[in-house]
Amino acid sequence: MVTYVDDATAPLKNTGQIRLYDRAGFDAMHRAGRLAAACLDELADLIHPGIPTDEIDRFVFEFGEAHGALPATLGYRGYTKSTCTSINHVVCHGIPNDKPLREGDILNVDVTYILDGWYGDSSRMYYVGEVKRAAERLVEVTYESLMRGIAVVKPGATTGDIGHAIQSFAEAERCSVVRDFCGHGVGRLFHDTPNILHYGNPGEGVELKPGMIFTIEPMINLGKPHVKVLADGWTAVTRDRSLSAQFEHTVGVTETGCEIFTLSPRGYTCPPYPAGA
Repeated sequence: MVTYVDDATAPLKNTGQIRLYDRAGFDAMHRAGRLAAACLDELADLIHPGIPTDEIDRFVFEFGEAHGALPATLGYRGYTKSTCTSINHVVCHGIPNDKPLREGDILNVDVTYILDGWYGDSSRMYYVGEVKRAAERLVEVTYESLMRGIAVVKPGATTGDIGHAIQSFAEAERCSVVRDFCGHGVGRLFHDTPNILHYGNPGEGVELKPGMIFTIEPMINLGKPHVKVLADGWTAVTRDRSLSAQFEHTVGVTETGCEIFTLSPRGYTCPPYPAGA
């Protein structure tokens, strides 16, 4: 049985109840989400062939520090980096290192900042130089999958409606949806109830109510949906080594629909992004 709780009276831990936030909470999430999105905007000027992902990681840390925020991943369950950088067939949780990006790579950068106790969580795809059309198409399908999932968010809808909107579109485009990872509740906690599956059936799952805040972050593969986690305990890759892409927004359910907390201040949506905008 799913239960909902007013965030103001809930303990600061995942109790299995779904937190409902007030307007002040939504305003705080707009600030945290905008900071994560602004960082992702700035990275569009930094990402090019030859740059190591460690440099991206350093930028994420320093950008947060300059704005009074900390990266949520740094030290999380032993993770030692400020961001995740997932390249080509890496599905998620790629660890930044000193290896340079190459022309034609596609890259996901996932940024979560803690600002005044609130978690702003977003990820975005980038092209490294010129990419092949198949990669470009996958990225476009993934972005559209995310936005179709967001479009169904409103009171009375269900998490199954979100999953169905994503799955039905991605599979119609001859792509597959990763099952091993999902979106999640977020707000004053990094990972909270409920889980947001990116596949499912209409009307199933948890009912959405005003005040809920969660991420939607579909991972879409060009090949089969199966993944494996490498020996480092973090990096998830496609088993068939097909390309994978992901976009992520944090959203809040309102009385009439939803608000997106992590929209790009520059108006960026799907790459390629204008240089130096």
